[in-house]
Formats: sequence, structure tokens, C-alpha cells
Amino acid sequence: MDLKMTPRPALTILLAAPRGFCAGVDRAIQIVELALTKWGAPVYVRHEIVHNAHVVRRLEAMGAVFVEELADCPDDRPVVFSAHGVPKSVPSEAERRDMTYVDATCPLVSKVHAEAQRLARKGLHTLLIGHAGHPEVVGTMGQTDPGTMTLIETCEDAEAFAPADVSRLAFVTQTTLSVDDTAEIVAVLKRRFPAIVEPAKDDICYATTNRQEAVKAIAARADLVLVIGAANSSNSVRLVEVAERTREPPASAHLISSAGDIDWTWFDGVKTLGLTAGASAPETLVQGVIAACRARFEVTLEVVLTAQEDVVFRVPRILEDA
Repeated sequence: MDLKMTPRPALTILLAAPRGFCAGVDRAIQIVELALTKWGAPVYVRHEIVHNAHVVRRLEAMGAVFVEELADCPDDRPVVFSAHGVPKSVPSEAERRDMTYVDATCPLVSKVHAEAQRLARKGLHTLLIGHAGHPEVVGTMGQTDPGTMTLIETCEDAEAFAPADVSRLAFVTQTTLSVDDTAEIVAVLKRRFPAIVEPAKDDICYATTNRQEAVKAIAARADLVLVIGAANSSNSVRLVEVAERTREPPASAHLISSAGDIDWTWFDGVKTLGLTAGASAPETLVQGVIAACRARFEVTLEVVLTAQEDVVFRVPRILEDA
């Protein structure tokens, strides 16, 4: 008997490029791997090295131990500080305890730290545009003395801020913010405080900017957008927000940690999927989503390239011989 198989529905996947790991994340993960090679297990890591559970579990299997505070680390084992950066009190305490430590702070976050310190030395009060509680914000605010920096999260915060001296203000930003949202906040600050000192170069990092431009390109053509990343990853959450806002009416967009999180009812009526990944999500997770789609659809894959990235950051000198 001639049985005909029901053809699978067609699905075009628009794959954002660039996506996934940035240079700072690559460097931070490499630092933990090299530390394990150099000193053996266990190597302690203060906070998740990057915000991705898949990355953390792989490094744990290699011998990394993740803790939240330096107090949770023994004196006699190396400790790595996460890519998000730490308050200056943390390395000071590590030195007081005569600990071996490696700072995996992204160099672009370190640039913001240096800016904050320079502005404080000039006697300027700095407004930090960012999200309360994010480790990068905690680290940046910990670069200067208490009272020298104020966190601004929204345009409403920018409107309400009442400085002691309008002539001595500056601002810096978290590196992983929405480019468009941050521009709106900056516009409010410049309108209210025309003399405010701004960074010589945009603090939002190249990788954040590039990934947001890429997700705009795919969201403009997609019925559904999936962003692979963690819920505590600022840059990943921003990608979902950017995708939703790109179209009118908004595109349906979801944050997933892997293919296992997909609700396939999202695909009802979907002919074009936009797919990207946050800066701390490994490419294996992207390929896993594509494979899961191929199992259900006749997939046409189209890479949508919006920028080329060739940035590489060196690891600290202490690990160069590992």
C-alpha cells in the first residue's frame, strides 16, 4: 500500500549575526579554564563568571567552585572575579588575606570603572545609568566613596534627580543596557543639566550594540523571535525587549535558556523565526534550537549579518604561561 507521509511545514530561520559570546565572555571563561590548568581544582569563582547556567555547569564539572562572596573562599585557593566586575573593596580584601586572585572583569567594564574613579577625583557627582542589583552596577558603584554616585534607572529617575550642584555632574552607564532606552535617559539628563560631563566614548559595549542591531534586523521580518540566554543576563533580556519593540504590532519574542524551554504552540501560524543569543550564551545552544526546529519543520536557514566582530582581549599576565 502506498502511504504518503504528511509533509512537514516550512520554516525560515533568520539567524542573527553577530550573536552569542562576546570577547569579554570568551576571555572570562578562558581565565577560569587557564586557572584550573595552572593551579588545579578547586578554583573558586566569586559570582557566576558569566550569566549562563550551561557555562557555569561545564566549569563546575572541571573543578570550579562558584560562590557569592569572598568570605566563602578559603585563603589557600585561587579565586577569580567575574566578568561583571567587583567593588574595589573585594581585591583589597583578597590582598589583605594574601590570596591568589585573578580579575576576569571585562576590559570594557574596567573602562567604566576607570571613568568613575577619574570623575570622582575631579570632584564630580556621577550618575550611573543602570539596573539596581546587577553585579556590574554593584561593582561600578563600589569604585568610589559612598555618596559620590547616584543610580538612575529610568527617565522618571532622571527627571526627579535633584543635585546639590548642577555644575558638577557627570554620567556613565552600565555596558549591557538597551541602546534606545539609554538614549532617552541621557536626553533627559542633557536637557535638565546642559553642562553634564558625558563619557568620551559610549559606555554601552560594542557587543551589546551589535546584538541589538542584529535582533532588530531579524525581528523586522520574523513572526516569532527566540533569544537564547539567562533571565539574569541583562544583555539577553534587553534583546527580547528590543525584538518586541521593533515591529508594530510587536513581534512575539521569548527568552529561552535552551531548546528544552520552547513551547511549540508559539509556532502556530509562524512561517519565519528570528533566532539570536545573548553575549553569554554558547553557540551549542543555538545549534540545539536549530536542530529541534529541523525535527519538526522543513527549515531554510538564512544568516542575517549586520556587523563583523574581531575583538579579542588578552588574558591577565599571570595566566599567560598556563
